[in-house]
Amino acid sequence: VYQVFESVAKKYDVMNDSMTLGIHRVWKDILMHKMNPSPGTLLLDVAGGTGDIAFRFINYVRSVRERQLQRKLKHRQNLSWQEIFESYQKDKFNSLGDSQVVVCDINREMLKVGKQKAQHLGYSEELHDNITWHDNRQVLFYRNKLISSALSQALQEAYRVLKPGGRFLCLEFSHVSNPLLSRLYDLYSFQVIPVLGEVIAGDWKSYQYLVESIRQFPPQEELKAMIEDVGFFKVDYENLNFGIVAIHSGFKL
Repeated sequence: VYQVFESVAKKYDVMNDSMTLGIHRVWKDILMHKMNPSPGTLLLDVAGGTGDIAFRFINYVRSVRERQLQRKLKHRQNLSWQEIFESYQKDKFNSLGDSQVVVCDINREMLKVGKQKAQHLGYSEELHDNITWHDNRQVLFYRNKLISSALSQALQEAYRVLKPGGRFLCLEFSHVSNPLLSRLYDLYSFQVIPVLGEVIAGDWKSYQYLVESIRQFPPQEELKAMIEDVGFFKVDYENLNFGIVAIHSGFKL
């Protein structure tokens, strides 16, 4: 797994756009709206790769914080212009409300690309204390090809590190239920994606492996049962694009 993603890290974002026709961006936006983080939320993004979820988290919390500030100032009409300006500047400086995101991945090259993106987007200096990157090869949330025992351990670890009231969310490729669409999806996956991998990333084998490993991931109902078995409550999932991907959710009470 490590070698697969190390070899394609530099072209990972381009390949995501190519493989999904850009739809992966919509999936991640839906995940963020489902998460609905508020200022002060702490996010551990396991297998966070190049930081797509982390950057969306930052932007989302910023937007919530900005709306809160506008409502606050709207109800303080008796303040002078100078007082409003000073209050705005003070609150704007703390635009994330102590929110933090930790991006954790076993692959250093993926994290390297993510840090470069953060710098390009202007996050490196401004949010030095709000976003951190960790190369942790002991993390059990390996990308794809998870045998049941390893996945069960990963879910147990997620439950352990969450505080009571914390939420577990998983966005992952899943299983298409419609037989006709499933056959078309398989045809595209096995015949087109490896070719794209060769043309764009110069790596047929890694993307052939990726497609094969996705098929080994547990179906939605099976994964839901596994999440419940480790102790999560209110477990559910939402299929996106007929189950090509699914968002699983559970709470630690």
